[in-house]
Amino acid sequence: MAAAAASPGGGGVALKPRTSPKSVKFLFGGLAGMGATVFVQPLDLVKNRMQLSGEGAKTREYKTSFHALTSILRTEGLRGIYTGLSAGLLRQATYTTTRLGIYTVLFERLTGADGTPPSFLLKALIGMTAGATGAFVGTPAEVALIRMTADGRMPPDQRRGYKNVFDALLRIAREEGIPTLWRGCIPTMARAVVVNAAQLASYSQSKQFLLDSGHFSDNIFCHFCASMISGLVTTAASMPVDIVKTRIQNMRMIDGKPEYKNGLDVLVKVVRYEGFFSLWKGFTPYYARLGPHTVLTFIFLEQMNKAYKKLFLSG
Repeated sequence: MAAAAASPGGGGVALKPRTSPKSVKFLFGGLAGMGATVFVQPLDLVKNRMQLSGEGAKTREYKTSFHALTSILRTEGLRGIYTGLSAGLLRQATYTTTRLGIYTVLFERLTGADGTPPSFLLKALIGMTAGATGAFVGTPAEVALIRMTADGRMPPDQRRGYKNVFDALLRIAREEGIPTLWRGCIPTMARAVVVNAAQLASYSQSKQFLLDSGHFSDNIFCHFCASMISGLVTTAASMPVDIVKTRIQNMRMIDGKPEYKNGLDVLVKVVRYEGFFSLWKGFTPYYARLGPHTVLTFIFLEQMNKAYKKLFLSG
């Protein structure tokens, strides 16, 4: 039997291997992100609390990530560490579905007929495009997530008290106007550009490097190692932008004026009042959240793709 299938016209041109439909790529991207979120939501909560800790002052509410976690457990209970889970799931259903779907489609389209993958620079550009688009779609859920995870640190009379993500979205739209759902959209998109350029490109590059080394095969262990490398690169690159996003999306109006004018104002105030290295405040929970989330997302995605190919595309 010939190794390459001939074209219908008999010209002997090899056909590209069948791939899953675009709708399935988007669905798997969202499901992979949602599955990972179930495991890392407590870390996301700690990360957000750490980034808001000591806002506008040198004194911090939490000394370390462990201190933040124990304080939340003590004051809010075991259920408290899963505050905002519904918003986290909706965020993945919108943001991750869009970004991973677009990235996968563009990656395959730009892969050579002989299977040569895109260059590193092209991977980064694909990642930035996918990330910015996904961030815009997912900003409303992101706003709800930041507010819900931040609520427990406020005095009872100042808490927003959202019941779930849909209650949050409806109340924000009704009480503050629909445009508020996209508050912080620019820094959210900027963060996504940095995250996806680093995360998606570095994951693909790391996986390719590990496979080319001859010491790894295309299995879960390889995906795990590539994801951990990707998570570390992404954490270091994106933290300053992430703290801008968090502060803007959680800010309140004071005497009719917002706490921050824009992202640059956030950076200036953080450096002035909290110190330069506060831009990386919460590095440990950020990576502790991003690392496992990256690992689990890509592992779930790879396994779903393999299962789909085995069930529907083989033979």
